[in-house]
Amino acid sequence: MVIILHVKSYTPVDIFCLKFLIPDFFSFRYGLSFFLLCCNVIMTAQRICLNLTIIAMVNSTDPHGLPNTSTKKLLDNIKNPVYNWSPDIQWIILSSMLYGSFFIQFPVGYFAGRYSTKKMIGSAMCLCSLFSLLLPPAAEAGETWVIVCRVVQGISQGIAFTVQGIIWVKWAPPLERGRLISMSVSGILLGSFIVRLVTGVICDSLGWPMVFYIFGACGCSLCLLWFVLFYDDPKDHPCVSISEKEYITSSLVEQVNSSRQFPPFKAMIMSLPILAISLGVFAFSCINTVMSVYAPTFINSMLHVDIRENALVSALPYLFGWICGVLTGQISDFFLTQNILSVITIRKLFTTIGIIFPAIFGVFLPYLGSSLYSIAILLILAHATSSFCFSGILINGLDIAPSYYGLIKAWTLAIGLLGSSLASSLTGFILSQDPESGWFKVFFLVLAICVLGLSFYLKFAKAEVQDWAKEEHTRL
Repeated sequence: MVIILHVKSYTPVDIFCLKFLIPDFFSFRYGLSFFLLCCNVIMTAQRICLNLTIIAMVNSTDPHGLPNTSTKKLLDNIKNPVYNWSPDIQWIILSSMLYGSFFIQFPVGYFAGRYSTKKMIGSAMCLCSLFSLLLPPAAEAGETWVIVCRVVQGISQGIAFTVQGIIWVKWAPPLERGRLISMSVSGILLGSFIVRLVTGVICDSLGWPMVFYIFGACGCSLCLLWFVLFYDDPKDHPCVSISEKEYITSSLVEQVNSSRQFPPFKAMIMSLPILAISLGVFAFSCINTVMSVYAPTFINSMLHVDIRENALVSALPYLFGWICGVLTGQISDFFLTQNILSVITIRKLFTTIGIIFPAIFGVFLPYLGSSLYSIAILLILAHATSSFCFSGILINGLDIAPSYYGLIKAWTLAIGLLGSSLASSLTGFILSQDPESGWFKVFFLVLAICVLGLSFYLKFAKAEVQDWAKEEHTRL
C-alpha cells in the first residue's frame, strides 16, 4: 500500500498572512505597542478636543465683549457655559499648545535616553491628563489660565511623543520595528477619528466640560497602568518570558549604545541623512496639516453641507489612515524578513508614497470637489497613503543612529511643527486674499514643497548606522 502525503506549498501571500497578519500577540512587545496606541489615542483626544469644543464655549453673537463673561440666560448654559472671547484670544488659545510642544523638543531630546523612559513618559501623560481635568475650571477663572493649561499640555505631550520613540531602541527587534512602531503611532490617527465622532455627542448630551473630564480621567487611568506594566529594559521585566527576552536582546546585540556620552552635535548638524529626514518631515507635516486642519473648511466652502455630514466626512479618513498605518508596518517588515527589499529601499519607497500621493490627491480636490462622495474618497486616499510614512521617514532616524534617536526625533518633530505652522499660516493668508481660487494655489504650493523635500530625501537618505553614532559598542 502506497501512502501519498500531500504537502501544501505556501505562497508569499500565505506566508504574509500567517506570520504577519496574525503575529504573536501574546508576546509582551506587541502588548506594549497596543498599550502605546491607547496612550496616543487619549493624548490626541486631549490635544484636539478644544478645537471642537470651542464652538460651544464661545459666545458667537458677541465676539468682542468682555473676556470671560459667562452667559447663563438658559438652563443649558449651566452645563455649557459660554464666554465672550475675541477671535484673537481664541487663536492664541488654540495655538498655545503648539508653542509648548515646540520649545520643549530640544531639551527633552538631549535628556531622552539618559533618564528613565518610564518616568518621563508616565509623568508627562499624568501632567497632561491632570491639566485636561483642570481646563473647565480654568475657563471660569479666565482665558489666561486656559492658555497656561494648554501650554503645559503642549510641553507634556512634546515630552511624551518624543521620548516614546526611545522605547523601541531596546524593545523592538530590527525586523519588527515597522509593525511595532506603526501600530503605536497610528493611535494618533485613531484618536483623531474617535474624538471627532464623540465630542459633539458629549457636548450635546452632557456639556462641553465633560469632554475634558472624560479624556482627562482616561489619561489618568492609563498613567497608573503605565507605571505598573512598563519597564525601561525588557531584561528587567518580570512578565516577559525568557524566550522573548533572549530573542529581543540577541537581535539587538550589535546595536550601538552611547546614550551616556556627550552627543556629537557638530557631526549631527552636518549630517546629510539627518537633514534629508528633516526636510522630508517638513514636507510631510505641510501636506498633513493642510489635509487635516482645513478639510472641514474646504468641504463647507465647496458644498455648504450640514455640519454633521461635514464632521463625518472629515473624521472618516482618519479611520482608514489608522487601518492603513497598521498594515504598512506589517508589509514593510514582511519585505525585510523575506529579503524582498532592503531597509533603505523600504524607507524611500514608503516615504515617496506617504508624501507625494497625498499631495497629488490634494491637487485633485478643487477639480473634483463638486460631490461630497468624491471629496470623501480623495480625503480617505490621502490619509491612507500618508500612513506609509510611519514605516518610512518617521522611523528612519532609528536606522542611522539608535543611540541618539531621542535627539533626532526631537529635532525632526520641531521641524515638523514649523512645517505645520507655516502651512497653516500660508493657507489662511492665501484663502483670506482669494477665497474662490485660493484652494488651487494652496494645494499646488504644498505639492511643490513636497516634491522638493522628497527629492532631497531620496538623494541623501541612508539606512545604516552612521560613523558618528559608533563611538562606543556595548552589548545591550
